[in-house]
Amino acid sequence: MPISSRSPGTSYRPGTPRRRLRSGLALALVLGASSASAQPVRRPAQPPAAPAQPPAGQAGTPAAQPAAPAQPGAAPAQPGATPAQPGAAPASAETPEPPSARQPLLPPADTADTAAPSAPQPATPAASEGPAAAAAAEQPERQAIQAEIGARPSEVYAEDWWSHARPTFEFHGYYRLRWELFNSFALGRIDPRSQALWPQPADNSYKGNVVSLCNPSETTSGGSRSFESCKNDTQAGANMRFRLNPELHISDNLRILTQVDLLDNVVLGSTPDGYANQPAAGGGYQVARRGGYSPLGAFSSTQWAPSAGINATKDSISVKRIWGEYMTPVGLLRFGRMPNHWGLGMVANSGDGYDSDYQSTVDRLMFVTGIKKYDIYFAGAWDWANEGATSASIQDLEGQPYDLAQSDDVDQYVFVAVRRKNPELQKLELARGNMVVNGGVYFAYRQQTLANDITAGDNNANLSASLGQSADNVAAGYVHRGAEMIIPDVWFQLLYKKFRFELEAAMIYGSLDLRGQDESDYANVISPKDTGWGVRQFGLATQAELTEMEGRLRVHFGFGYATGDDDAPALEPRGTQLGAMDPQLSTDRTYSTFRFHPDYRVDQILFRNILSRVQGAYYFRPGVDWDFARDKNGQRAGLGAAAIWSRASEFLQAPGNSRDLGIELNAQLYFQSKDGTLNDDPDKMGGFYTAVQYGVLFPLGGLGQLRGEEAVQKLDLETAQTVRWYLGILF
Repeated sequence: MPISSRSPGTSYRPGTPRRRLRSGLALALVLGASSASAQPVRRPAQPPAAPAQPPAGQAGTPAAQPAAPAQPGAAPAQPGATPAQPGAAPASAETPEPPSARQPLLPPADTADTAAPSAPQPATPAASEGPAAAAAAEQPERQAIQAEIGARPSEVYAEDWWSHARPTFEFHGYYRLRWELFNSFALGRIDPRSQALWPQPADNSYKGNVVSLCNPSETTSGGSRSFESCKNDTQAGANMRFRLNPELHISDNLRILTQVDLLDNVVLGSTPDGYANQPAAGGGYQVARRGGYSPLGAFSSTQWAPSAGINATKDSISVKRIWGEYMTPVGLLRFGRMPNHWGLGMVANSGDGYDSDYQSTVDRLMFVTGIKKYDIYFAGAWDWANEGATSASIQDLEGQPYDLAQSDDVDQYVFVAVRRKNPELQKLELARGNMVVNGGVYFAYRQQTLANDITAGDNNANLSASLGQSADNVAAGYVHRGAEMIIPDVWFQLLYKKFRFELEAAMIYGSLDLRGQDESDYANVISPKDTGWGVRQFGLATQAELTEMEGRLRVHFGFGYATGDDDAPALEPRGTQLGAMDPQLSTDRTYSTFRFHPDYRVDQILFRNILSRVQGAYYFRPGVDWDFARDKNGQRAGLGAAAIWSRASEFLQAPGNSRDLGIELNAQLYFQSKDGTLNDDPDKMGGFYTAVQYGVLFPLGGLGQLRGEEAVQKLDLETAQTVRWYLGILF
């Protein structure tokens, strides 16, 4: 909200001439005051009856008092002055006159003119003196004022107060609270935690270790607790986030944009007094020294603010992005840490949705130009994807850190060519029944020569005992990574009347010399000619949607495909290094598992939570949404449903060595109340929004067991369910 142009709590509809209305109102008051002071006012003995509607443009002048007629010897009128007419001032509010035709700024009418009739009245000329004498008496004062105004370099009007650019702030964002319940997400499987698709809840039986979930009195005759009657496979909790996207508009072509998250996805109840979250791969609590009045966790009385490394893994405030934009005569220059989004968001996804959890954020220098007449645009970008080790040290918190080496940088260069119709012209073309085609290509090239992936658990991590310089520590851990990749990504959109079809297809083609820290990893003992490692990945996503009933009914169908790897044993990555994530089980040294961006959502259970994203699989997703109540400003209430059939691209990657992973059914009931400034576009989310969602996953053979595993322990797959309640305020 521009602080300088709107007061808090007001709703502004785009297209309203805010400056013109406000300055026009000020001009009307000035003109009325000028007219009132330019002519004498004779007050009657008794106050006249108030008119039903006072004429605009008059500041305290009684409507029943006519203007004094011109008399011989009266002072001449000011140059360019016009007599005040009823209704003249409001006309200037919409169509202001040029400065030469306006009244100059004059002192306002005497305050006695607006006083109550019982107040003392100023002295007036005698009746015998006539209007000419009164005008002659006022002439010296008018001449002095006119001389002062004439000495000014230029006249100043109310409209000029808003003609100069001033920095203004706009705040956008949302606040959300999400309550979620997960039931049987482990699907009944009891696997080692490091290999589980979804680990069993910590308060459930895990690999034969029975926890004390039951009441101590619930024991059998033998003295052992009856755990089966106290089994728990449900997890529930809530989280929230307050996201701010402040925009500092310095002028029409220069601005700074930011994104700040407050209590970013903090789990409600996770920072009570006396507890601390010890940062670790598996998460969890560490009981800190008790503080305050909480000798036990059961007596916790307050929540502390999250502080990274003390009682949480993240701070209360997290600055996600800051970047600047300057519109030059030939194009747009963007620089800083900014969002990266392309097409449907299958590869690069900015994660700016109201229910988003993941983002694509890049440190980038970018220039955009094009041919606006044909809606064709070109962009080139230089990304700092990974600079490696820097000179930053906790022993020196000031100064300017610098990059310790260049060869360990992950450099990325991006080129974009896209054709995208102007949104307003696009709506016009669709209303005429014409077809609109948008699309383009996003091409990225990245490379890295050296790398240091030594972690705290490696044997070579403690080099500081023998090497005094941090730069030496970094150099001692270098290996020749030799990574080189090209990433072409094509996006296509077709719009025709009420039908939309979109497609995004991407490929990652490249090579690696070494995937880990061991240089012998480069050679292939079985096949000496096949050295190094290859990257061959492909992904495809499509969306089709038909809108009917004036936008209230939306029928959609989605399809996605991600290549798999026929000699990699798992659908999801594991470990901390590339070699541990995808161990190859054959002589084929090619990584082929393509992974969608985790914020590309297609369901509520399998891909969103258990697998964390679409990877090594393909799906079919028909669905429908219906707004059974909808207003013109976008306020709506409705319901939706979708079915997702998921299959593995390579059956060997599925735990049960079968392509069919499962069938998932999703349903939701939602309500949106449009408030604030976002109610001008009914297609945009705004105001208060709430939704209750339900999902159920019926696992199939691909998520089951192999035949050898069934002989050891029979597994009965369990149906997974989830319930989500979303509460949000968007502005």
